[in-house]
Amino acid sequence: MKIAIAADHGGFALKQQLIEHYQKKNVELEDLGTYTPEPVDYPDYGVKMARHILDGRADLGIAICGTGVGISMAANRLKGIRAALLYDDVSAQMAKKHNNANIIAFGGRTMAFDDVVRRIDIFLQTEFEGGRHQKRIDKLDEE
Repeated sequence: MKIAIAADHGGFALKQQLIEHYQKKNVELEDLGTYTPEPVDYPDYGVKMARHILDGRADLGIAICGTGVGISMAANRLKGIRAALLYDDVSAQMAKKHNNANIIAFGGRTMAFDDVVRRIDIFLQTEFEGGRHQKRIDKLDEE
């Protein structure tokens, strides 16, 4: 599975920690920026991630801003994107199981590193159920 990661300045430190953590586990995260803690605009990175996913250059995106809210909203503006803010362990499981999210979002200023890693791992270990959930997902792209 190809995984991309992107953040604004509010998520920069967490992004760097995640890249280092998963590199030690031989999991490569493709870094889409930002590459410094200097202020940038979260919509630029949310849309960049969304286009990367829609173009098939990655199977999953990890998007981070200060709270995870803005960057997930930006990504969800593009048809075909299902960005989910994983604010607890249950949302991490259900975002995959029922929603088959293709971008998962976190808050660099609101979430602890260990919690984020646990939620990523829960998401990755969970299978999409399909069935009635696929029908609902299809409705997201009707308009």
